[in-house]
Amino acid sequence: MAIAGGPRGRLLVVPLLVLAAVVLASSPARAFYLPGVAPRDFQKDDDLQVKVNKLSSIKTQLPYDYYFLDYCKPDAIKNSAENLGEVLRGDRIENSVYNFKMRRDESCKVVCRPKLSAEAAKNFKEKIDDEYRVNMILDNLPVVVPRQTREGSQAPGFEHGYRVGYKLKDDKYYINNHLSFKVLYHEDLNSPEARIVGFHVIPSSIKHEYGDWDDKNPIVQTCNANTKITPGSHTPQEVAPDAYVVFSYDVTFEASEIIWASRWDVYLLSSDSQIHWFSIINSLMIVLFLSGMIAMIMMRTLYKDIANYNQLDNQEEAQEETGWKLVHGDAFRPPVHSGLLCVYVGTGVQFFGMTVVTMMFALLGFLSPANRGGLMTAMVLLWVFMGVLAGYTSSRLYKMFKGNEWKKITLKTAFMFPGIIFGVFFVLNALIWGEKSSGAVPFGTMFALVLLWFGISVPLVFVGSFLGFKQPAIEDPVKTNKIPRQIPEQAWYLQPAFSILAGGILPFGAVFIELFFILTSIWLNQFYYIFGFLFIVFVILLVTCAEITIVLCYFQLCSEDYHWWWRAYLTAGSSALYLFAYAIFYFFNKLEITKLVSGILYFGYMLIISYAFFVLTGTIGFYACFWFVRKIYASVKID
Repeated sequence: MAIAGGPRGRLLVVPLLVLAAVVLASSPARAFYLPGVAPRDFQKDDDLQVKVNKLSSIKTQLPYDYYFLDYCKPDAIKNSAENLGEVLRGDRIENSVYNFKMRRDESCKVVCRPKLSAEAAKNFKEKIDDEYRVNMILDNLPVVVPRQTREGSQAPGFEHGYRVGYKLKDDKYYINNHLSFKVLYHEDLNSPEARIVGFHVIPSSIKHEYGDWDDKNPIVQTCNANTKITPGSHTPQEVAPDAYVVFSYDVTFEASEIIWASRWDVYLLSSDSQIHWFSIINSLMIVLFLSGMIAMIMMRTLYKDIANYNQLDNQEEAQEETGWKLVHGDAFRPPVHSGLLCVYVGTGVQFFGMTVVTMMFALLGFLSPANRGGLMTAMVLLWVFMGVLAGYTSSRLYKMFKGNEWKKITLKTAFMFPGIIFGVFFVLNALIWGEKSSGAVPFGTMFALVLLWFGISVPLVFVGSFLGFKQPAIEDPVKTNKIPRQIPEQAWYLQPAFSILAGGILPFGAVFIELFFILTSIWLNQFYYIFGFLFIVFVILLVTCAEITIVLCYFQLCSEDYHWWWRAYLTAGSSALYLFAYAIFYFFNKLEITKLVSGILYFGYMLIISYAFFVLTGTIGFYACFWFVRKIYASVKID
């Protein structure tokens, strides 16, 4: 992303973004975003059409199309335009039989009376058992169900979507067949127009009573146009084969002080905002304190080493000296599997570029929650276009290692990471398809993803690789000896396995609190839009990965072990192991998933996230160590 103002302008970007993140995070109850879509003004009696989205459950994580159940269907079901992110999320937005007139209240509006077949009753019971919720949309606002708030909480509480039904102790199932809608609107004082700022519903189960049924003019005895139904005041409607279920609704319109630009705030309110804020601050202070201590120790020790080495008078004293200077002739020896390292570093730079640009757009409010799927669409497209950085980085590093087969490295960079991710994703998608879930990505969308990969990403990787290999090779600050130096026996705490695993603890510690909120938003059907906090945590993660890798790399070189290339990558990348371990803990302690397929989906997607986290943090650690090693060997006099 180009930044105006030259080098000085670029230097201002990070502190300005951190300042913006602090300002945005300092208001925990509100999220900053741009509305994302143009407002629509409605006059009295204008048509309002409620659209239906997927059926969702936190117990199965398998979304289903609304009409998978035997709900009332319009004459023709029409799918609304969807972007790539919506399809990948499993959203299926369609028209419905619920139609209102703006600012005109209606009571006891009967919609239809389907007869439940044995299969339909079975489907309803299964979805009630799995606690599925119905998601609806009016003027791009998702429907919410008001809930009782905790004592002392001033903010109203809402649940996303309403339950399909409920099960009582008598093992009978009851369907929520009557919906009491409330539409909030904000009036324009200078015109008769108004804007919709809220969409609430209270579901209830009612066994409607009626005489002779007329589909063209349905009339029930349990309510009429002048009365409203109070939840719990009637006999509930049981789900049973061959039962007739009458679907009905009420709608009321209520003026509100909420302005249109703030209408999404109710969805983005964090019920744990204070806990969230203090937890982040606590994590921030601990990590910054540790980082400061590490930085001071490193600066004092390192400067002392460099001063001592530069004051040696003769070669005999140099031979007696121990430490990192002794391995100067081997420190830049290419590692084993150097080509694979180049591939992973290039992929990490691609992922880093995608993450930074996405977060900047989100932080500045451009990825509005009103634009469903916008965040995922942006991430996919940015990943594709960042392929040029992956190719450039991997080929430059490969040329430094004096490699000649740059085309082979380019192909591995273009296909290895995306190929592994696509393979896992394809298997998971097949499982979702086998469950007949709407979350399964259609063939057309899968083809579009492959087209983006092969048609745009791969060529861009080759362009970047070609440009990178044309650049002059990165010069080593010292010459490499022809014969490798023998590495002395290492202490137990300097063994690769121990130091790598120990190095991942601190980066994970910097993010695990925020990770809880992110996992909650992904798996418990919540909105996550606190990007101010997220950006601060991301900066902490960068600093922590860099510093812990530099410290352990310094200890490794002091013990005369010069195999630091892969160790640097794996040290920071090992934090992904702790992330996956935390995902296992979260699964057993926070989720209520019982189905095998749902469990496989959870661990499959968390495996993808952990793998991506490994590539990102590993690359950050590698470049920090690479800069550090070049810096220290360029600072000493070597004959």
